[in-house]
Amino acid sequence: MALPALSLSLQFGDLKDAARHRAALPRHTVIRCIRHALDADAEITVRIVDADEGQALNRDFRKKDYATNVLTFDYATEPVVMADLVLCAPVVAREAKEQKKTLAAHYAHLLVHGTLHAQGWDHETSEEDAEAMEAREIEILAGLGLKNPYR
Repeated sequence: MALPALSLSLQFGDLKDAARHRAALPRHTVIRCIRHALDADAEITVRIVDADEGQALNRDFRKKDYATNVLTFDYATEPVVMADLVLCAPVVAREAKEQKKTLAAHYAHLLVHGTLHAQGWDHETSEEDAEAMEAREIEILAGLGLKNPYR
């Protein structure tokens, strides 16, 4: 079975340690992670931001005044998935260190997580939905050769 097509825009904001994040996110890896999580063709922008931009977006759009690891702005699911995924580099780096994961592995998990959100998956609606989303993430990441991120 062929993977869905993806039109990707990969953007990096003004980051202090941009080279580290660029190295963890080569374009071909970002495409691979997202395509494995897609159920339909997609047009997705991935933007890697600093803490200030991440906090402003989370505050303005979710009314939560802190930088979070990934924000998904979903615009359409049919006939083409259209979304922006915003990943906050300092938060992702801190979490990777705390969870004893490589930066690349944590980014892969968050790309999959955000892509599922862009297609309507939601872990905040019920425990059953959270378990289903987590199981799907684990399955996709295993297919990418990555470990269960929840262990």
